[in-house]
Amino acid sequence: MYPRVYLKKGKEEFLHRKHPWIFSGALKNTSEKIHNQVVYVCIEEGKIAATAYYQNNNIAAKILDFSPVFIDQTFWNKKILNALLYRQALNLINGKDNAYRLLFAEADGLPGLIIDNYNGHFVMQAHNEFVHQQKHFIHQAIKNVFQENYISFYDKSEFANNDETNPVLIDTIIKENNFSFYVNWKEGQKTGFFLDQKNNRYALMQYAKNKVVLNTFAYSGGFSIYAAAGGAKEIHSLDSSEKAIQWCNTNMQLNRFTNSHQSYVADAFEFLRNIPEHYYDIIVLDPPAFAKSMHQKHNAIQAYKRLNALALKKIKHGGYLFTFSCSGVLDKYLFYNTIAAACFECNREIKILQYLHLPPDHPIIPNFAEGEYLKGMVLYVE
Repeated sequence: MYPRVYLKKGKEEFLHRKHPWIFSGALKNTSEKIHNQVVYVCIEEGKIAATAYYQNNNIAAKILDFSPVFIDQTFWNKKILNALLYRQALNLINGKDNAYRLLFAEADGLPGLIIDNYNGHFVMQAHNEFVHQQKHFIHQAIKNVFQENYISFYDKSEFANNDETNPVLIDTIIKENNFSFYVNWKEGQKTGFFLDQKNNRYALMQYAKNKVVLNTFAYSGGFSIYAAAGGAKEIHSLDSSEKAIQWCNTNMQLNRFTNSHQSYVADAFEFLRNIPEHYYDIIVLDPPAFAKSMHQKHNAIQAYKRLNALALKKIKHGGYLFTFSCSGVLDKYLFYNTIAAACFECNREIKILQYLHLPPDHPIIPNFAEGEYLKGMVLYVE
């Protein structure tokens, strides 16, 4: 039915560990002719052990199922239904929330595919050509599973060719913990909103009462809204993008939190250098990924260290730092050690109050630690 690729002897451990990636060096046969195609992965005896899609890359095969299956409409219907059932079981769809991550790539058994649901508006990001070629099946599966709860579908993939002469919906207002957020998936970053920080925004709310808060890399103001809801005395939102700050101001207005809020369009490093020391009670550092590949790793570590050292100098005695990394190539232990180095460099004593993680709609599976890209900490700064 599909071309077959064979694992080298002794490489079956990839399948035993249920890791969804198979590297080219583990395969006997590779071929440019089957690029972006479904293959069966076979062990030496010829037995089919998994169904995957094959690419002429270092990661040669990404597994779609640990059995021989046919990749058709029924396959996609089942995968999307299973993803929905998991999120329903956790009560992620309720009266105070109407947006969540529906598909989280490898964690939901679909490497290379992200889909976020913004109250019936589904935004897809396919991170490789094979998955993007399945767009018709994916779109139909969403319609089949959600039925009357489906409103629109938007392809945010780099391979997309969204026809401007046939306009589709590009924005909406969602609810998260009963707060309102404007989301523009066409012009915004990622799929339009950072759903992965939901629980961490809520954590900030618990610390914010009567505090002066700086939210750097604020984007559309998620952390700023929660700081205001937590009773912050003053909130400053900072981003280098004027469009992002416009959305941030819109969200503060939607939630009627404008009295205590100021926004700034500026570079975070420059802004932090130019404010007085011990100025803020709380600083939130949620930068974009400083490293997207292994060869950028060293430079990223230095950037995180500089940024956190700058911020620590500006926090009052008895204040807090919420610090994050979304760089997948930095594991959480290396990130934590980098923050410790920043503390030593600027001579600030800290206590780690909380480790922060992805929310349940971004599940982490034990056979794919690489999926845990977001890590963070709450630090008490003495």
